[in-house]
Amino acid sequence: MAVTLDEVAEAAGVSKSTASRVLSGSTRVSDRTRRAVQSAAERLGYRPNRIASGLRTRRSNLIGLVITNLVNASFHTITGVLQQRLDECGYQVLLCVTDSDPERERRYLDMLLDHRVDGLVIVGTGANTATVREVAAAGIPVVNLMRTPDNAPGDSVMAADREGAELAGRHLLDLGHRRIAFIGGPPDVDSGRDRYAGFAAALTAAGLEPDPVLCERGPYTVPFGAEAALRLMSAERPPTALYSANHEATFGVLGSLVQLGVRVPDQLSLVCHEEAPWFPHWHPPITVVDNGARDLGELAAEQLLRRIGNRPESGTDPDGSPAEAVGRLIRVGSRLVLRDSTAAPTRSA
Repeated sequence: MAVTLDEVAEAAGVSKSTASRVLSGSTRVSDRTRRAVQSAAERLGYRPNRIASGLRTRRSNLIGLVITNLVNASFHTITGVLQQRLDECGYQVLLCVTDSDPERERRYLDMLLDHRVDGLVIVGTGANTATVREVAAAGIPVVNLMRTPDNAPGDSVMAADREGAELAGRHLLDLGHRRIAFIGGPPDVDSGRDRYAGFAAALTAAGLEPDPVLCERGPYTVPFGAEAALRLMSAERPPTALYSANHEATFGVLGSLVQLGVRVPDQLSLVCHEEAPWFPHWHPPITVVDNGARDLGELAAEQLLRRIGNRPESGTDPDGSPAEAVGRLIRVGSRLVLRDSTAAPTRSA
């Protein structure tokens, strides 16, 4: 049978309330009493009832992280940063990977609401804004990360995707490329929409327009990237440069280029959006738009902890607005990291 708090108190020779204060981390006890209670708890194998404690304190010390996939290297980095930062502050992260399935995402959100997590960070599909609003209306702080659907509740921490895409487009144009292909995410997702807009803006500023034949926009999956690259490079007039703005698809793109024997950058200059640990070691090293994944994770943790720390019991934000109201939007700047996968075109476009 489970050891009770009464048994720990009796073994330590203190009252139940004193034992409770020690085991909840209170500093309002002497060092001698603390040592006695901790020794008794360890000796008896006492495990606190976190559910009961959460009901009393209205805190679970749990944070929900709902994320579409872990194929994306940025999501790997963000998950690691969030887990480390929140662990340092006494929270445990419940990681929920949805594989971009809206129904699975909804089930995870319902589960996190049932567990009364202390906060939620979500890289969402955009299909469950109503459920996320239920979470926020329950007084649970929400941070939208990388994507923010219309009227989404809570703060949003976003990458400067449009600006980063413009950097990629201008770089390829400055090298002399004019037949530039684009592989990106769907237009109903922030990153897919913003990266295409940035790419198009760079071309428009140079007196060009995106060629629909050279633009592939689709899901954040490896197969889509592989198929899109095969279509583009097998065309009668293939591009001289490619901006792969869908990070998950990039893995498929690279596989197809190897399969077709495309020489980078001799036959095709390549820029990829979002860094990966092995991109500098690819042959040749890949030029990337670095979206600042570590900074995104740090800012998401900072905003969530600020909201949790200032959260009153009434379910309103510190400024007095309802908890479900749209909060702050913070963007992390992008930068172009030049490597050997881009060069001037060696054949006429």
